[in-house]
This record gives sequence, C-alpha cells and structure tokens, in this order.
Amino acid sequence: MDIRDAVEADAERLAELTASPQDVMRNLVHDRTVRVAADDGEIQGFVSYDAREDTVHVTQLEGSAAVRDRLLEEPIRFATAEGMTVELLVPEDESGTRESAEDAGFEHAGGGPTFEGQPTVRYRLEPGSQ
Repeated sequence: MDIRDAVEADAERLAELTASPQDVMRNLVHDRTVRVAADDGEIQGFVSYDAREDTVHVTQLEGSAAVRDRLLEEPIRFATAEGMTVELLVPEDESGTRESAEDAGFEHAGGGPTFEGQPTVRYRLEPGSQ
C-alpha cells in the first residue's frame, strides 16, 4: 500500500468514500493535509488533518481497518516530530474507527461535540505515549 499526498484529481474518489459532494472533497484537499492510501493505483482510504497551536486535529479518517490503522500513522508522525498532541473526534456509532484509534494508542478524552445530531467521542494521543 502506497501513502501519498492527495491531489485535486482525487476528489471524485474521496467523495465516493464519504458520500460527500466532490466540491467539498476538493476543498478538503486544498484546506487540510490529506494523505491517501492507494493499492495498485486505487485509493482505498484517506486521512485529513490540520495543525493548530499545539494540537494536530484529525478531521476525517476513511477506509478499512487496516487502511485506517496505516493512515493514522501519518498525523501521529507529524505530531511527534513537532512535539504536538493529536486529537480525533469519532462518531459514537463508528466502533471500527474507535478501535483503530485505541490500537494506535489514543486514549478516550471524554465526549465531543454533536455533529448533525450524532454525538462524538474525543480521543487524544500525547507524543511518546505509545
């Protein structure tokens, strides 16, 4: 599996993975750091994140369990190099994403905000804690 930076041409596939409009995914590619996991040229998943102050915020994580696990390494590596923490909000009903976060060393840090009526759980990882 190859991990690379997303480009605007990836917006169609990212939209398929998220059931979001292509223009939203195109904006995501421009506004955040987006890394895609590709196998034989086919995008299998992606992670988007941005850094503010002393925290890297993972904003989206899509793909199978193995793909999510691999993609989470990207923001963690960045945060570790910069001495930052990493935060991830996970909808309560996404048990697979919660498992990926916990497998990567994230700890439950309480409830998060509600998005479109869906409660979230906040996960946090401190550099060097894994």
